[in-house]
Amino acid sequence: MFNSIAGILAGRNDEAAFVLTGGVEWEIAMPAGDLASLGAPGRECRVLTWLYHREDAVRLFGFADETRRGTFLELLKVEGIGPKAALKIMGGISQAELEGALESGNLARLEAVPGLGKKTAQKMLLALKGKLVQTQAEVPEDARHSDLVLALAEMGYDRRAAALALAGAEADLPAGTPDAEREKLLFKAAIVRLSGGS
Repeated sequence: MFNSIAGILAGRNDEAAFVLTGGVEWEIAMPAGDLASLGAPGRECRVLTWLYHREDAVRLFGFADETRRGTFLELLKVEGIGPKAALKIMGGISQAELEGALESGNLARLEAVPGLGKKTAQKMLLALKGKLVQTQAEVPEDARHSDLVLALAEMGYDRRAAALALAGAEADLPAGTPDAEREKLLFKAAIVRLSGGS
């Protein structure tokens, strides 16, 4: 079984990343926020994977981290949610919002997720409450970026995805960027990444 694929990000579209490794280019379906965290094409990346295999279809699904893959697998346990629907749900609501809505029983917030109807939202509440909560310590957050992560979270972005986007943006900054400009450039670059840009 594939646990992860590491290689060069050859490209991506709205639904999948294309990762080149050992002469093979893999097409990996991913949620929107996870795609954004990979950074710009041409960079090295590692994607945690899950293989979907049936008689009529074989497809790889990918995630930025173990928490996101765990969320996907929990969603698959809900009656009426398949792999494509799970990706759509994860792309329509941040990890933090999803966890919060499930814990507080906020059915209205779940129903607002594109493609998620009332019956399926109710099934999610019954099946997943208490199963997706993460501790703050699990967020891979650089202390230097804590203020920026907070600002992005207040704009509605998932803290985990924001931290990953900032780390990628940091790596892309030109050497010798003045400290006075660094924070502003990082913030703008992270928003581009989180919005699906390169």
